[in-house]
Amino acid sequence: MSGLSSPSSIPFPRLRPWLLLAVPVLLLVAYLVLMDNGAISQTGAFLHELMHDGRHLLGVPCH
Repeated sequence: MSGLSSPSSIPFPRLRPWLLLAVPVLLLVAYLVLMDNGAISQTGAFLHELMHDGRHLLGVPCH
């Protein structure tokens, strides 16, 4: 097949800042879903129920 080229790799120095940003963001999301129980997520019933359902989906006991 003509016109197809092999994929190029992304150099690590360009990827490193995104990886460094992703780690704290993922840790914050994991904390909010798994451990928060409403201590920080006091922004409304919708967010509370979303986090509550996320705990059930992941099998984390919350009651």
